[in-house]
Amino acid sequence: MKNENYIKAIFTIIFSIISSIFGNLTTPVILLVSCNLIDYATGLMASPYRKEDINSYKSIRGIIKKVAMWLLICVGAIIDEMIIYASGAAGIDIPLTFLIACVVAIWLTCNEIISILENIKDIGVKTPGFLEPLMRNIKSQVEDKVKITDNDSEKGEDYEHF
Repeated sequence: MKNENYIKAIFTIIFSIISSIFGNLTTPVILLVSCNLIDYATGLMASPYRKEDINSYKSIRGIIKKVAMWLLICVGAIIDEMIIYASGAAGIDIPLTFLIACVVAIWLTCNEIISILENIKDIGVKTPGFLEPLMRNIKSQVEDKVKITDNDSEKGEDYEHF
């Protein structure tokens, strides 16, 4: 029993630190990490069923893709901080933290779940018919809730990318 208490204490400490760092971004972050791991594992398992070779190039590409997802969440967090800073400078108090980062994390999690479902289908496991349309619906609703129209792009103006 003593060992169980140590394990519980270690998990409590770890999740307390994570929660103090990420705040309301904690749950989406944990969900995305879980989905990243499951997607990677199911992708490896589905490779033989797709008649694909498992090689280091594809594995590294998959890992780089996952890292890029985390960078997108970091970009969302940076945007959140810029909005909070700018609004504070303007004298407007915005009580939200990590809003953009949360939306990005949820959207990425939905993408990962869709990928997991596709991997599981390729393995040959029958999945409930409602899951994939449900996830696509959730993903599109997240996109619709934060849809921002770009007036300049509607006028046909091009932007230079650095």
